[in-house]
Amino acid sequence: MVSRKPISLIKGDAAGNIYPDEPDRFRDEHVDPFLEWCVKQGSSDISIQSDRPAYNDISGILYPATYRTLDASDMAAFLVRIYGPDALARLASGKDLDVSYEIRPDRYSRVRFRVNITAIQSQGRDGAQITMRSLPSEPPHMSDLGVEQEIIDNWAPRQGMVIVTGPTGSGKSTLLAAGNRMLLERPHGCGKMLTYESPIEFTYDTIKSPRSLVAQTEIPRHLSDFGAGVRNALRRKPNIILIGEARDKETINAAIEAAQTGHAVYTTTHTTGVASTVKRMISSFDKEERDDRAYALMETLRLIVTQALAPRIGGGRVGMREWMVFPADIREKLLDMGIDDWTNEIERLIPSYGRTMTESATIEFKNGTIDKRHYLLMTGGGGH
Repeated sequence: MVSRKPISLIKGDAAGNIYPDEPDRFRDEHVDPFLEWCVKQGSSDISIQSDRPAYNDISGILYPATYRTLDASDMAAFLVRIYGPDALARLASGKDLDVSYEIRPDRYSRVRFRVNITAIQSQGRDGAQITMRSLPSEPPHMSDLGVEQEIIDNWAPRQGMVIVTGPTGSGKSTLLAAGNRMLLERPHGCGKMLTYESPIEFTYDTIKSPRSLVAQTEIPRHLSDFGAGVRNALRRKPNIILIGEARDKETINAAIEAAQTGHAVYTTTHTTGVASTVKRMISSFDKEERDDRAYALMETLRLIVTQALAPRIGGGRVGMREWMVFPADIREKLLDMGIDDWTNEIERLIPSYGRTMTESATIEFKNGTIDKRHYLLMTGGGGH
């Protein structure tokens, strides 16, 4: 029998960090009020796990949010409410679940989450961990993120590809959403914008843009994959296409095709560094098609931004970026070279056509924004 005793609070935790309306057992009607309370505590991530209390992540520190550990019945209430009645069957099939979840406390407000649900083993039997990232009610402005003016100036090519890169949790989706907001808020809007995301994180309902039309599609809920999304987009006469992640050669191919046919295409990859992004995308293709696809990619490239987050001294996190703009003359120069020489040449060109991560980290360190340990990690001087 699983213990239902409360786990003792860490010394120094305030009693207010525990949900004051905690029920004896969570049921469907308890889930939304509990999640709303967590967000009001300032939680960026809520973790709900079998045989453990629920936890709030507040400024990078985990705080228990319930006295009780959550048993199978509690977890079932959360799983069914957040995902649906087939959640347990989907987990049993060996798949993790990525979804978005929204609470509407009243007709004028919403609370949104990006959710991952993963099967785990807990106390010798199957369990689950639900991780819920709290999302702002509307996308931030570029200025809220401290995005450099050179990136802003080159964010909106008439056609071609803008790629945002970085590891998981580096704020790629947030940067893309801020960029979308900027495009929507231009005096003449942005025309028709189609987004394909997994899951949809930010919505644009509150952004006033009378000359714009935004349609958001969730993968795989509405379409099977990102490649299918781009093929779908090309039948809908968009001005802007956002592809949540270029994770395989089919999606990269489709993104290149869209950029070649007169669209502005925005996407992300899980790479770090401008040069390594180009190399990684090229390496996804088979040897016999690599040269052709590499040249097609280079013809469409307009901007690559790599972002990383580090703890800010005094609280919060600061984004640091490496970027490079690809104007026509630089694309031509690279197209005249062998693709095996691109990595070294791009590395050499970054300081002239953008900024290195080392330079960005040095600026933040000198400004007293980040500490020495994170400065060394960002600049490769931190060891292993």
